Order: sequence, then C-alpha cells, then structure tokens
Amino acid sequence: MILPEDRWWAAEPKWKAAEEYGFDHAWTYDHLAWRDLADGPWFSAMPTLTAAAMVTSRIKLGTFVATPNFRHPIPFMRELTTLDDISDGRFILGVGAGGGKAHYDTEVFGEPIGTVKERTDRFFEFVAALDGLLVNDKFDFEGEHYKGVGVRNLPGCVQRPRLPFLIAANGPRTMGLAARFGSGWVTTGKIKPDTPEEWWRDIAELAAKFDEKLEAEGRDKTKIARYLSLDASPLYSLSSVGAFTDAAGRAAELGFTDIVTHWPRSDGWYEGRELVLEQVASDVLPTLQAQR
Repeated sequence: MILPEDRWWAAEPKWKAAEEYGFDHAWTYDHLAWRDLADGPWFSAMPTLTAAAMVTSRIKLGTFVATPNFRHPIPFMRELTTLDDISDGRFILGVGAGGGKAHYDTEVFGEPIGTVKERTDRFFEFVAALDGLLVNDKFDFEGEHYKGVGVRNLPGCVQRPRLPFLIAANGPRTMGLAARFGSGWVTTGKIKPDTPEEWWRDIAELAAKFDEKLEAEGRDKTKIARYLSLDASPLYSLSSVGAFTDAAGRAAELGFTDIVTHWPRSDGWYEGRELVLEQVASDVLPTLQAQR
C-alpha cells in the first residue's frame, strides 16, 4: 500500500521498487483525503495508478478501496476500462461501502454520512451497476441511487468478462455481496482492538463467517482470493521483520491467500524504516511465494 501523498518524482521510485522487490500487487487509497493527513498533500488514485501502470509491467495494481461516496458508476466504468487497458489487464478494483475513514469523502460535499444500512444499500446498487456496465454494452439499469440508459462500454475490459472485484466486507450483508460478486474478499477486521490478539480473534471469526457465505452462494472457497490488511492491527506489520513474518504466518493459517502491508512512512501512520521493507522483500517474500 503506497499512500498517494508524494509528488510523482518521489512516488515513482516506490511503485517501481514494489515490482522489483517481487510483490504481487500494489495499491493506493481512493479517497479525497484521509484521516488526519487531510491537512497535507494528497493525490487522486486513478491518475496515480495510471502513472504506476506506465512504469511497471508485471505487478497487479488496484484501489484500496473505491467507494460510492464520491463516484458514480457510469463515468467510473470508463475510468476502470481505461486503466485496465493501459495496465494490460493488471488492474484489480478494490471496492467498499465507504464508512469509517472514508467519511470525509461524503462530508466534504456537505452531505450526511447516512446510516450503515443506507450506505450498504447504496453499495449493493453500486456494485451491481458496475458489474453490468463492465460486462454489457448498451446497458440499462435503474435503482434508488443510480440510473443508466443504453450505456456504451466498448471496447470493454482487457480482462474477461470484466476486471476482478475485490470487495471489502466486515459485516454479514457485505460479506454476502463479496461471496456473490467478488473475485476476492478483503477485510480489516470490524472492531477497534486494544491488542493485536483481540484483532486476530476477530479476524478468525470473520474468516469463518465468510466460509459460510461462500457455501450459501455455492461457490468453491478455494477459488476465491482472501486479502487481509495487516495494518488494521494495533501492531504495524513492518515494525520488524519478525512482526511481518508472524503476521504472514497467522494470516495463512486462517486461510488468507494475500496480505497487504503499508510502505513505511517517516512519521505518523505506518511509521517505520524502509530497511525493514527491503529485508522482508529479500528474506521473507520468496519463502511465502514458494509456499503458495
């Protein structure tokens, strides 16, 4: 996870390095601003990912996560199709309902945040609309929040039938949506834990519940990717090589196929040393990838 806070001359080497280090995917936040970093520099996700696509060739790229808080499915479909094309089919759409740290994205418009149910209802409609728009040309749809008439989508996605959806979900309804539409599921955990152990207990419960949702949808759980955002834990995963190795092992034991860590920052959120990232890339990452 590379926060979109640096001017491109400083950000470009990070995206290149993520690929050179051998990571499978690299992400950025899709927000108008983020938490207490709103007073500092912040850049848009889609142009950032487009630039990253132009300086890499292998690594998967994605939003973590896009929400309907400030996006409409019709113009967003065009952006997604374009980025999927520019990246030659390396784009993953991480998408979520838009709560918690995404509240600013609604508040800046002077609009109410809405209840959990209201945000979830809108999210269901947003995902269903994107699914239809990315797959079908001349697509019609109408719901409570969005409407489209004869929407064109040519040439469509490089990835067929559409680019993959990685659906963020911590609650039962959104996990059901992830089981139905998602190529993958991503979670941060649904509580604000006091200790790492409390967080891991919650993650274990969510993983078990997602198994139940997949079974209800009749989907093979071995074919659905499961992503865990490690740094929702109180312990930053790159605080040391040992911390990352332990977190990766525990995630694997719970059935997660992929993990996401944050590029170390000089202070504040995810404060750490890039030396640890380099050591993880050279000493830990090859072992993890060999075990897949």
